[in-house]
Amino acid sequence: MRPLVFFPLLAAVCLHGQNLADFEKRVTEFTLANGLHFIVMERHEAPVVSFHLHVDSGAANDPANASSTAHMFEHMIGKGTVSLGTKNWPEEEKALQAVEAAYDKLEEERVKGRRASSAQLERLKATLDKAIEKANSFVDQNAFTKEIERNGGVGFNASTALDYTNYFYSLPANRTELWFALQSEWTARPVFREFYKERDVVREERRMRVESGAQGKLIEALLTTSFTAHPYRNFIGWASDIENLRAKGGAEFHKTYYVPGNMCIGIVGDVNPAEIKRLAEKYFGPIPAAPLPPRLVTREPQQIGIKRVTVEDPSQPLVVIAYHRPDGTHADDAAIDVLNGVLSSGRTSILYKEMVRDKKIALGLQTIPQFPGGKYPNLFLYFGVPNQGKTADDLEKSWDEIIARVQKDGVDEPTVKRVKVKMRAGLLRALDSNSGLAGALASNWMTYGDWRKMFTDLEELDKVTPADVQRVAKTYLLPSNKTVGVTVQPKKEETK
Repeated sequence: MRPLVFFPLLAAVCLHGQNLADFEKRVTEFTLANGLHFIVMERHEAPVVSFHLHVDSGAANDPANASSTAHMFEHMIGKGTVSLGTKNWPEEEKALQAVEAAYDKLEEERVKGRRASSAQLERLKATLDKAIEKANSFVDQNAFTKEIERNGGVGFNASTALDYTNYFYSLPANRTELWFALQSEWTARPVFREFYKERDVVREERRMRVESGAQGKLIEALLTTSFTAHPYRNFIGWASDIENLRAKGGAEFHKTYYVPGNMCIGIVGDVNPAEIKRLAEKYFGPIPAAPLPPRLVTREPQQIGIKRVTVEDPSQPLVVIAYHRPDGTHADDAAIDVLNGVLSSGRTSILYKEMVRDKKIALGLQTIPQFPGGKYPNLFLYFGVPNQGKTADDLEKSWDEIIARVQKDGVDEPTVKRVKVKMRAGLLRALDSNSGLAGALASNWMTYGDWRKMFTDLEELDKVTPADVQRVAKTYLLPSNKTVGVTVQPKKEETK
């Protein structure tokens, strides 16, 4: 079962009195000979079209010693293609090849370790820097994104998760062919233009999101403690990996994962499905078929006892508690989502009323039903900030008491019903757009092989009972399955 972020589509369908049969009349899907699948939904209310290219690989698929490789593609999409983004492609191509050749020589010296010549390393580094400078001189800055904006494009963006990578934006309906021309060229042959400049940007992102904040440091420590084997332990990418990423490594990743059968394209808006199919065959059809990427076979072993980790940071104390749970396709997924809503969804939730409003133990708190991804077994997460005069121990004790009560006494029917109604309303607001629908269609097909899974997911949500909520709390929120992370004040050094 996919993350509940995609339920608004179903809520919209139900609100308009439609059923699956009615919805299917507006959807056309087809697969090219090379394996690339398209899902097209007609919505003629406005002359705009949204496009989502969903790649079924993300940070969890990063190669060893090269975490953040998937993320780098997010930065490469805006750099353009061999025909857009360059002042002189033949010369730029030679310059980019010279960069990699110079980098290879530098690496040959570096692998010598202590036997490497420091003087030689400096010379090779200078040669590399000069080669990069020459390659960058051929760049026509922002030409790719400017072309999209000149043609009325909006929402140009990309996102990298642990499980997938998305590329998306919207265009006026009469510029549909532009998307096919630009995206097919980049998908078939991305240009690693200004790769090392963007590598520095990704390194800075890690510094800002993890190294400079207590929350980022705590979450990273929690994941590396909760997961001992599975790649979900790689939160954002390791600094040393990022600093040594190579463009040629990116090319190998693209060759492995950016194959037609590992991608799905969702298109929603003012379109003619027959014309979309013609454009798909014209622009994406020539991309050669290729074997699907290898499966990620590593599975996290069962946790057999509580784990704890502390992070020293001078900021306000933070607490995060995690429990292992099944992947998003598991039959318990809907019940876990409802449990999440019962515990922390708004001012009527159990945690807010007891820990924030009444006992004033916490300044703020949140639970997350699926973290950091959902394709593989993952974590149910609780995050809290102690109130003034309260400690991390106070928060953990109160949390344990509440969970024990839910496990023993359960929750009543009105509470479960209220949570499900609230989930529908909130999720409807989150996906009331062509772009959201395009992403949902592509994601569901890529994950489950059928976008119709959205409808069966809604049925599963409707079936959740108070007994189901109590059962999943008793099944997964166990001390032996628990990892606790807290921040503590750095110890003051004793003065002599």
